[in-house]
Amino acid sequence: MAYKTFAAIDVGSYELAMKVFEISSKNGIREIDYIRHRIELGTDSYLTGKLTNERMDELCRILREYTEIMKSYRVEDYKAYGTSAIRETKNALILLDQIHARTGIRIEVLSNSEQRFLDYKSVASKGLAFQKVIEKGTVFIDIGGGSMQISLFDKDSLVTTQNIRPGVLRMREELGRLSYRMYQLEELVDELIGDSIQSFRDNFVGNREIKNMILVDDYVSLILQKGIQESAKKGQVDAKVFLEFVGDLKQKKSQEIARTLGIPEENTSLVYLSALMLRNMIKTLGVEMIWAPGVALCDGMAYEYAEKNRLLTVTHNFEQDILACAWDMNRRYQCDERKAKERAQIALNLFDHMKKAHGLSKRDRLLLQLSAILCECGKYISLTSVGESSYNIVMATEMIGLSHLEREIVANVVKYVRAPFEYFDTLGKTTTLDRGSYLKIAKLTAMLRLVNALDISYKQKFEHVKVVWKEDIVTITVETNSDMTLELGFFEQKANFFEEVFNIKPVIRQKKSNI
Repeated sequence: MAYKTFAAIDVGSYELAMKVFEISSKNGIREIDYIRHRIELGTDSYLTGKLTNERMDELCRILREYTEIMKSYRVEDYKAYGTSAIRETKNALILLDQIHARTGIRIEVLSNSEQRFLDYKSVASKGLAFQKVIEKGTVFIDIGGGSMQISLFDKDSLVTTQNIRPGVLRMREELGRLSYRMYQLEELVDELIGDSIQSFRDNFVGNREIKNMILVDDYVSLILQKGIQESAKKGQVDAKVFLEFVGDLKQKKSQEIARTLGIPEENTSLVYLSALMLRNMIKTLGVEMIWAPGVALCDGMAYEYAEKNRLLTVTHNFEQDILACAWDMNRRYQCDERKAKERAQIALNLFDHMKKAHGLSKRDRLLLQLSAILCECGKYISLTSVGESSYNIVMATEMIGLSHLEREIVANVVKYVRAPFEYFDTLGKTTTLDRGSYLKIAKLTAMLRLVNALDISYKQKFEHVKVVWKEDIVTITVETNSDMTLELGFFEQKANFFEEVFNIKPVIRQKKSNI
């Protein structure tokens, strides 16, 4: 039976981890080894913005050991990802180049949304167990070293996702600067994150009931996997039982906690801090049950690799989660949902009929759809600077599953649908966008501008739209009995940019409805 041996390396804030997997279409993903090495990169990165030479030497030494382990398993492919500790170093490019030169391992740095999406995929890979939990109101808590991500599910659908600081390691470093007694720690944690959690409840949860919590972290999850409630399924615990467990921790010293939980004493401070953070969230959000599936970023990396190489059948539609977040933004900024759906449908119709002309990918189709959903959200802030305001909203809002570059592409498209388009010679001086991304923005903008011109009055005058592309002309036929004088006039203006980008002339035709 054919299978792939794959290694996933997570260069985290306080740990360097590697998992080795066997992946096959028949047996799925099977973990065959898990190697972890404690190294607090975040301690340097969060405080000074750089890694010390000693920390770099240790990191490279362990990575060289990992390469030998990969050879022993005859690993065919690997991925190495850096998270917030690498992401927040001032000299990240120099750092990554030096690591590659010294170890042969090439590390890619994940944006926060990319990292959280992989963690989310690792849980979604649990299949039916995951689907059953999110049938009821569920909050997904992903506690990292630098920050934590809170995602809300309601009736199987991802509603929103928000990033909150600090994470557990950053919190420990911040508290380390203070002079306090242990009995004050619980109150200090509540003061650091309490307002953010309450704001999340007020702004996003509303009247929804949160029954379940899915937890992904590196400390409390391991304890829940061992079990602190005899009658519960593996990794599950009643919220009341967990709160009692946290109360018991308060009465113990670090040596006793380490002995009781079977963990290194050096980890007890992070375990306790994570537990206190969760305590606050359970009380504020009203959670009844916690499920820690015992997965890590490495599991998400393996799932992504298997997905891209078609080694497994994906049962969860992750694109729908990204779209769900966009629709949540659409509603939050009081956009016309019906109008946005119509705009998105026409834009996708145009995209599909022009595949040979634009040469864009299926993923770019998703970016166009997101842009169509979000291009009016700036009206919530300003009716005169809609494009600029929409850009700022998109850039300030994380959509789990989109890379930073993809979010920047969407933000620029929603901006230039309204604002004058900036050419690369001008734009290139103020952005890090590469030429390929710039051309993608131009093409998506040209299509969405054309779609917007069809309903310049926002009165939704037509019901049916048909797109036909033949040679150097694309004909858009709209079926309506309404007066289209305004639309026909403005369509020509918008058509100029479309023709410039594609060298195809768009033509609008009106067909009278039989109704």
